[in-house]
Amino acid sequence: MSARGMLTVVGSAVGGMIGLGTPPPLDPAEVRGLLAEVGMPAGDDLAEAVRAFQSRVGLRPDGEAGPRTVHFLTRYAIQRRAWRLDPAA
Repeated sequence: MSARGMLTVVGSAVGGMIGLGTPPPLDPAEVRGLLAEVGMPAGDDLAEAVRAFQSRVGLRPDGEAGPRTVHFLTRYAIQRRAWRLDPAA
C-alpha cells in the first residue's frame, strides 16, 4: 500500500474513532492489502476474512470494515512493518 493510501486509511480510522463524522468507505483492495499484511489474506470472501480478523482482535464480527476494524487493521499492519524492519527482532 502506498504512503498516501496508508494516510487515507489512518485518517479515516482516526476520524471515525474521535467522531469527526462518518468516514468514507474503505476501498476493498486496501482492506485486502491490510489483511494480507497482518497475516490473514482474504481469499475470495472478503467479508469472511474481516469477520475472522474482528473475532481475533475482540471486535463484534459483523464482516464490515468500519472505523474500529480499520483502526485495528492499520495498527497491526504498522506493527508488523516495524518488526520486519527492526534488526534486533
